[in-house]
Amino acid sequence: MRKTHQCEIKLTEISAIPVFVAVAETGGFASAARQLGITKSAVSKRISALEARLGTQLFHRSTRSISLTETGEIYLAHAAQALGAAREAEDAVAALQGKPVGHLKISAPMSFGRLHIAPLVAGFLTDHPGITLEITMDDRIVDLVEAGYDMAIRAGTMPDSTLIIRRLAPIYSVIVAAPSYLVKYGEPTQPDSLTNHNCLHYAYSRDPLDWVFLGPDGEIRVRTTGSLRINNSEALCTALVDGLGVGRLPTFIAGAFIAAGSLVRLLPTHPMPKQALFAVFPERRHMPAKVRIFVDYLINQIGSTTPYWDCEVGLLDM
Repeated sequence: MRKTHQCEIKLTEISAIPVFVAVAETGGFASAARQLGITKSAVSKRISALEARLGTQLFHRSTRSISLTETGEIYLAHAAQALGAAREAEDAVAALQGKPVGHLKISAPMSFGRLHIAPLVAGFLTDHPGITLEITMDDRIVDLVEAGYDMAIRAGTMPDSTLIIRRLAPIYSVIVAAPSYLVKYGEPTQPDSLTNHNCLHYAYSRDPLDWVFLGPDGEIRVRTTGSLRINNSEALCTALVDGLGVGRLPTFIAGAFIAAGSLVRLLPTHPMPKQALFAVFPERRHMPAKVRIFVDYLINQIGSTTPYWDCEVGLLDM
């Protein structure tokens, strides 16, 4: 009986390690609960039981924040190493078997996710029945560790960070307007001409009002103004198709409308700087098999050199 009791205690302590690490990394019981998908009270009970088992306090608690004690700092160093080793062992076994399994939680931009990730989900899950997917589509940047994501899809220029980054595909932006708008107001012939037009803006862009072009003598930066700023690229596209103004859109949204003739690409001799689509995930020495297989699937389906959305509409000369 005594050995059984000791085994139960050790198993309880081991099961508390992911909870302890989540609280330490996210800085709170509530955020750890969100990451782990359990209740805040469950997190609190696990930590209290672990502290009772160890006979020491791991966190300083106040009404506004928590922080690690000196003992907690020491325990975290070993707990994080143990948790990482356990995860890498699971990933290595899954990779060896060639059958990745587990729950994969992904963050993706709203428009790109709806247009280009959602259509791939059925095929991916059919090919990999051992994986379950959870995809959150939101244009805001989330903290992968705090929110418990395995990976995120992000577009643009990636800042320096501790995240691991893998480039998926190039992203081009184009200036477009509807034929009805151009009939009324004419077509801009030079980037500076945009100051005379109603320019519509994507609110989450790092530079929503400043539009940058590449000219023969270097960059051309134009400060634009207009009657609409909106935080969704597809809604912006709808306003442009309706003839409200001139706008900047990525080709993964604009391409189909250009091909259909409902939008016209403007200033083709003055391209905009190329950006990229990235997969990002928390730093780990061994990439989980479920993450690697999904990233490989995306690259295979999208096309890493020339994405299919640019091939289909003939936008290959940018």
